[in-house]
Amino acid sequence: MLNVNEKEAIRRAVLVEGKSQRAVARETGYSRNTIRKMLTDGDVPKYKKREARKAPVLGDYKELLDKWVAEDEGKPKKLRRTARRMYQILKEEHGYSGSEPTLRIYVGQARKKSRQKLYVPLAYEPAEVAQVDFGETPVIIDGKQVTAHLLIMWWGYSGATFVQAYPAETQEVFFAGHVAGFEFFGGVPREIWYDNLKIAVAKVLKGRGRQEQEAFVSFRSHYLFKAEFCNVAAGWEKGGVEGRVGYTRRNWLIPMMELPSWIALNAYLQAKCEQELARKMRGRKETIGDMFQREREHALPLPTYPHPCCKIRPTQANHLSLVTYASNRYSVPTDHAHEALWIYVYADRIDVANKSEVIATHARCWDREQDILDPLHYLGLLAQKPRAFSQAKPIREWQQQWPMIFQAYWAAMKDHLSEDSTPIFIKILQLCLEFDQTIVAEGLRQALDCHCYSLDGVRALVRRVATPSAPEPLDVTHHPEWQIQSAVPDVQQFNQLLQTGGQS
Repeated sequence: MLNVNEKEAIRRAVLVEGKSQRAVARETGYSRNTIRKMLTDGDVPKYKKREARKAPVLGDYKELLDKWVAEDEGKPKKLRRTARRMYQILKEEHGYSGSEPTLRIYVGQARKKSRQKLYVPLAYEPAEVAQVDFGETPVIIDGKQVTAHLLIMWWGYSGATFVQAYPAETQEVFFAGHVAGFEFFGGVPREIWYDNLKIAVAKVLKGRGRQEQEAFVSFRSHYLFKAEFCNVAAGWEKGGVEGRVGYTRRNWLIPMMELPSWIALNAYLQAKCEQELARKMRGRKETIGDMFQREREHALPLPTYPHPCCKIRPTQANHLSLVTYASNRYSVPTDHAHEALWIYVYADRIDVANKSEVIATHARCWDREQDILDPLHYLGLLAQKPRAFSQAKPIREWQQQWPMIFQAYWAAMKDHLSEDSTPIFIKILQLCLEFDQTIVAEGLRQALDCHCYSLDGVRALVRRVATPSAPEPLDVTHHPEWQIQSAVPDVQQFNQLLQTGGQS
C-alpha cells in the first residue's frame, strides 16, 4: 500500500514541479487513476477493505462460539472454557476441520467485544435510590491477618457513603450494617439496590421476580424501604456502590491497616465517612455533605426502635454446660445444664436465654471449634467440687488475665490457714457474681493489708468498697444565711421546778 512519503512526493511532483500525471505514473508505476485520487486527497493513506474476509471453515461455527463466550462471561474465571478447550470440543463433537490459531483469534476478538459494554449516565432524586454491596480487603486485627468484609451503603443523589467492616458476610452482619448505616445517615432511602445475595434472596425467579428470604422481608418491612435486585451477573447495574468498593480499598485501606480490634477498625472507617462529606465530587459546586442535607429531608424516618439484627436458634446445654453454634461452644451457668434454651446470634455477640431471661452473653467467636468459657458460670459447681478447681479449664484461662491480687491473696490464704483454703477462695470469687471484678480486687487488697482471710471479712470489705462513702460536711463559713439559728433555752426555769419539788 502507498505510504505517506510516497504520496507526498507524487503530489509535489505534479502540483509543485509541474510534471504531468502520465509522466509521474510512468516513474512510480501507479495508475493514472491512483495519481488523480492522490492529488485531491492529502491525508494519510488508508487501506479500505471492500468486503469482510471470508472464513469458509470457521464461519459455520461462529454462532456457537459467540454463545459460549456469552455464557462464560458470567462465570468465575476458572470455570470458563479456554480457546483450546473450545477447539477440542468443536473438533471432537462438531467435526471442525479448521486450524486452532484461526479459532483463537476469533474467540479473542469476541471476548474483547463482549467486555466493551456501554453505559448510560444516571441521575437520582433525593433519597430515591441507595445501593448496598460487600467488598473484601485484608487487614491485621490484634496481630493476625484476616479478611475484612466491607458492607458499603451509597446514596445515589449526594454520593454519601457509609462503610463498616465485619469478619464474615452473614445475614445478621448484613442487617447490622444496614442499621448502622441508617443511624449514621439519620434516615432510610426509599429504594435500595442489591446483587442476588443468598442472605436476601431465597430464589431467583423468571425475569425480575425474586423470592426473598423471610428474615429479609421482615427487616425491610421494619424500615419500609423497597428492595430491587440486579439481573444475574449484572453487577454494573449498581455501578455507584461498585465504584465505592474500589475507592474505599484504594484510599482508606492501603497499605494494609493494623488495628487492635474490629471496633477500632469501624471507628476509623466511620471517621473516614464523616471526612468524605466535606469532599466535592467532579462537576459539582456543593460538597457531598451539603447535598446529603437536602437528601435527608426526603428520606424515610427511622423507626422508634432498631430492628433486632439476630438469628434465633433452639439449643440445649450439654453435660459441660455448653451450647453449640457454628462449631463453637459457649458456656452457660451450670444450673441450666441439660435445659432447653435459645441462642440469639448477633454480629458481635451471642446471647443464650431460657423462657424468661438472658442467662449468658459472650463476644461472638469467628474462629472454628473453639470453647468460649465464662469462669463465673462454673463457680457454683466448683464450690461443690473444690478438688477440681486447680485443673478446671475456665479457671486456668481466667488466671491468665485476672487481677494479680487474686493470685497473691490465694497464696497468702494457703500460708496462713491450716485448713484447705480452696473452698473459701471459691466462695470469695463468687462475689464477682454480685460485684464488678475491680471492686472485688480492691476488697482483696484491703483484706491482704489487714491479714483478713475469712469470707465474712472479705465480703464486708468488698461491700464497703462498693458503697459510696458519706459526703463530706458542707462548709458554711462564707454563707451565714445557710446556718441554722436556734434559740438558747433559759436554764433558770429548771430551778423553779426544783423549788416546787422541795416544797412537796
